[in-house]
Amino acid sequence: MESFIPWLLGALALPGVGLPAVFLIAFLSATLLPMGSEPALFGYVALNPHMFWPAIVVASVGNTAGGMVDWWMGFAARRGYVRLKARKRAHARAAALAGSAAVVTAVGDAGEGSGGGKRAETKAPMNDRYRRWMRRFGPPLLLVSWLPVIGDPLCTLAGWLRLPWRTCLVYIAIGKTLRYLFITYLMLKVPESFWQGIFAPFKHLLIG
Repeated sequence: MESFIPWLLGALALPGVGLPAVFLIAFLSATLLPMGSEPALFGYVALNPHMFWPAIVVASVGNTAGGMVDWWMGFAARRGYVRLKARKRAHARAAALAGSAAVVTAVGDAGEGSGGGKRAETKAPMNDRYRRWMRRFGPPLLLVSWLPVIGDPLCTLAGWLRLPWRTCLVYIAIGKTLRYLFITYLMLKVPESFWQGIFAPFKHLLIG
């Protein structure tokens, strides 16, 4: 994975595509790949100081879009889960009508055992702690959607619980933008000579 970012930047090393590279890395880091986008953003800003705000905006939009993809995945998974449960119930009813008394009894017992049936159907097969957090705090919890490990599952869980996507979008965007501003600002406070040695090999890739 450590070699992936240099490869990706190399693949995108066409004239003027520095910001699209930042966008793509920020998007992927919030969805499919376990990598951080901060180094790519900071590297671009360090070598293009006049592009600070455009880079922050582009990275924030990309990362927020990735978070909303996670939300959509949770929403789609919930719909699939509910449909699967409905299909199973339909098959069970058909078997009860067409089957023997033993089958009818077995289906009846299963129905009683799931007397919390409706309740169980609405619960996600996900970590109970995440679910309690999301039900308690709602969309504002997505202000921390940028955190490693728990951030992406929170976005997915918000979609599973069908929290309003517009509200979720706002909180995800605020959290991720503040994160980029804070981290990039702190990294810019480090002496320039320190970063020059680190980013020198990627200079021809990052300068748009």
